Amino acid sequence: MVGGCQPEAVEREVRAGASAESASDRLGDDWHEVLAHRSRATGSRASTARRFISNGLSAQEVRAALSDGGDELCRAATGDDEHWADKFGGPVAVALLAAEVSALMSHLNSRAAAVRSRAVDLALNRLSAVTVAAHLGVSRQKVYDVARGGSGEEYIHRVPWGQR
Repeated sequence: MVGGCQPEAVEREVRAGASAESASDRLGDDWHEVLAHRSRATGSRASTARRFISNGLSAQEVRAALSDGGDELCRAATGDDEHWADKFGGPVAVALLAAEVSALMSHLNSRAAAVRSRAVDLALNRLSAVTVAAHLGVSRQKVYDVARGGSGEEYIHRVPWGQR
């Protein structure tokens, strides 16, 4: 058992027809916390945790990469040390960590877009589309597009670097 998860057991459950959510329940709390931006219901969280675990990465190592937005990965990758990836578990581990930083940023981008959509929708209840467009520096049509862009998706409430 690594990082509070039994990846083989989770994989067997999913193959046997268990819901992705019930298989995800077998993950340790540390994995649920660090991968909170991933969907629990679709199994994305469990499958992502399994990939990390099978490549020797712990939830704490993933948390470290996410908590600085990938800064340390970037510094190492752009430095002079030709063995820079070894510090993080090798090139595959780095690729997984960088992909997870990207997944988190994509989640945050979607979250910001949903907030913007709700705010523009609210503004349209009080102001004309032309006025809202002028304030935002976009076309009137874009105002309507943005206002329609809200989603029912669930988002994390705090960014990893704000969870101190």
